[in-house]
Parts: sequence; C-alpha cells; structure tokens
Amino acid sequence: MGDLLAEAFRAARGHAEGAPRRLVVVVFDGAVLGSMSFACGVFDIAAHYGVLPGTNVRIVAGEPGTAIVGGGLSCDVPHDLDAVRTADLVVIPNLPQSTAERPPEAVLDALRTAHGRGARIAGLCNGTFVLAAAGLLDGRPATTHWSLADRLTELHPEIRVDAAVLYLDDGDVLTAGGGAAGMDLGLHLLRSMLGASHANRLAKALVVPPHRPGGQAQYIEAPLPDLDAGDPVAETIGWALDRLDSALPVSVLARRAHMSRRNYDRRFREITGCAPAQWLTHQRVIRAQQLLETSDLTVDEVARRSGFPSAAALRARFRQAAGVTPTAYRATFGRGSADAVTS
Repeated sequence: MGDLLAEAFRAARGHAEGAPRRLVVVVFDGAVLGSMSFACGVFDIAAHYGVLPGTNVRIVAGEPGTAIVGGGLSCDVPHDLDAVRTADLVVIPNLPQSTAERPPEAVLDALRTAHGRGARIAGLCNGTFVLAAAGLLDGRPATTHWSLADRLTELHPEIRVDAAVLYLDDGDVLTAGGGAAGMDLGLHLLRSMLGASHANRLAKALVVPPHRPGGQAQYIEAPLPDLDAGDPVAETIGWALDRLDSALPVSVLARRAHMSRRNYDRRFREITGCAPAQWLTHQRVIRAQQLLETSDLTVDEVARRSGFPSAAALRARFRQAAGVTPTAYRATFGRGSADAVTS
C-alpha cells in the first residue's frame, strides 16, 4: 500500500493552503486505540506519504496519567495541553467515560483558547459533548451518534442537534456521528484543502468510500416500544406490522380499535411519539431495509412487499429516511456486501 500511496500523491507534494500545520487529537485515560484511526488516521497517513509535509500530528493527554489501550497494549500519551492552545485543528474522538461526567476544566479552557485563536475544533461521536461543555456549540447545529442525540439535547438544549446526518461542518466547529463518520469528516476536510482528486486517491488507497456527504443519514435502528396487549391501539400496531404489504388507511385501524379517528390518533401518538401515517411509512421503510439486507428481490418486489405503491414511491421515501437509494443501501448492507469484503 505504501508504494501505491506514494505514487498516487506524488503530484500533491507541498503543503496545501488552509491545511492544518498543527493537528492535535485530545484523548482521555482509557481511550481505545482503534478510535485513533477515525480521529486522525486520514491526516496521519496523508502526512506520512508527503501530501501534507508541513503538518505535525500530535496525540495529547486530556488529563494526567492518560494512556491509550487496546489489544493488550497500553500506551502513555506524552504531550500536554500546551499543544492544544497553539493548534490549527483540534479533534476530540470518542470518550471512554460517561457523557454525564464533565470534562476537566483545563481541557475546556485550552479548547476555548485554541478556538479564540482561530483553530477549527471537531468532536467525533460523544466527543461532541466536550465541545458542548466548552460552550463552542451554543446556538449552533451539531451532531453526535444517533443513540446519544437525546442526551445531548437534554444536557445542552441550546444546541440545534441533528442526529440524522453523518457530520456537520459549521466552519470553525465540526461534529460527526459515530465510528467511520469521523473518517468521512477527515476526508471531507482533506477534500476542501487538496481538492477532490487527491482526497479520492487517498480514499481509494484506504478502500473506503471516496465521499459520503455530511447530509447523508446515519443508519439508525428503530426499535418498537413495549406494547400492552390489552391496549386496543397497541393491538392494531401489532396487527398492522403483519400486514405492511396491504393498504392500511388510518380509518381502518381506528375502526379495528373501536375508537373515533381523533381519539385513535391521540392515543397512537402517546404510544409511538408520531402520527399513524408517519409511523406506517417508517415501518415500511424498515421492512424494505430488512428485505434489501436479506434477499435478492428486485426493488419493485421489495416495494410491493413493503406496502409502497411503486418502486419510485419506495425510492423517494427510502432516500428521505436513510439518505441513500435502496440500491446503494443494498450494496452496503446486503448479503453480497459481506462477500465483497471477504473475497
């Protein structure tokens, strides 16, 4: 891979205008080694192969005695917060501790100082909570891992939380969802510094998607609430799930529950948090996801079995919910995707 990367980037030698000369990744004690690849792997590899020759990448301890662990290894982190205060780009990856635990004040002060000097600050996954605690996200849009979005909103209602996207670039402050979304954000930054062709070469060499736009949806599991079998509305929910391939007007569900449409709608919202028609559409998208993952059915047949009137209707709703087309979703999560990875 080294020869491939060196050849691919030979024309890109020289420090790109706007590229960070001092990139700092702040970690806390117990940080997992694997998270480093998402936090700075793209920049580290690009710098190693000469694409960003003037860039210095440093891992910084967010608290005394910090060590990175993984695979039976434990690596002490030698650099301190002084590097943060003079950085051009600071990245906070996934935290090992609970998001309810306030980060050390020294870290928050260092981030504010760096930001005040003009540094860009990025939070990945629950690292977004550190930026929030520093007050850098007040009144701004931000994202985090979808499972933590409600918690972020609860702790910091002043933030405009959007859990549906992979990452958000708000200029001087950036946030990303979990896992590989951090690498997507890194490639996004390199694309803005080097141009698409060089960023795409790096992505190809790393065997990752060349560009997933920040607006693409995170893949979110949507578990059903616990249903009370004695509740007539809950009973219709179970009944509808077995008949998603059929037309299910809300009036039919209300009649089955022996309720007026108005009372049925009110009780349905209490159980699920949304209107019946919205819930049915979402469940049909989930059914389509399951079929795309586990079968070789055509998109037309997936649409029919999921209760959509046509493949075009499925595509429109699917893209709205998942951020990608059914075909693209199958390429990522379908049975053939596992074969492609292992072949």
